[in-house]
Amino acid sequence: MIASLTGLVAHLGASSVVLDVSGVGYHVQITPAHALELRHGAEVRLTTALVVREDAMLLYGFRDQSEREVFDQLTGISGVGPKSALGVLSQLGPDELALAVEQEDEKAFKQVPGVGPKTAKLIILQLMGKLRAPGAASGEVGTRAIVSASTSDDVVEALVGLGTPQKQAVMAVETALERLDNEVPDVPTLLRAALRELGGAR
Repeated sequence: MIASLTGLVAHLGASSVVLDVSGVGYHVQITPAHALELRHGAEVRLTTALVVREDAMLLYGFRDQSEREVFDQLTGISGVGPKSALGVLSQLGPDELALAVEQEDEKAFKQVPGVGPKTAKLIILQLMGKLRAPGAASGEVGTRAIVSASTSDDVVEALVGLGTPQKQAVMAVETALERLDNEVPDVPTLLRAALRELGGAR
């Protein structure tokens, strides 16, 4: 699996980039806003997702891991393919997406080409509780952070593997997330925080 690429911008399209990595050109689909940030000849690093189909292998690129995780969440929803998922990210960044889901704002998704009322409702239903937006009460979208449900699940699984009962592991992760409400923790950070919670509970 190709998780990231670092190379020179060889060609730029409206929503794609060809990245020259050691003489090999990789065609990567990105959002139009992301394309506007890139410059021909500049070195860039993209977090990527490889989508394998019967007739093609497609690469999708993202600014960072948080965008990639949101993309994975979206493509895990029935009826939402990679193209639609990238379309959602074109209209809504990770923070805005978390807010839209939290507020059940169907209109925010209906502005995305190819996403109708039914799909908008399904996205909200499927992502409710899986994206976390700290600071929701203040309404400050810019300070919001997203914690992918997969990160929490990975940490719970790790704790259970260390001998922690499932229920206790879940509670420790939830408490750790509350204490880290101004951060976007990765698995190691969240695991350390959860272990501290477990240690303090003894």
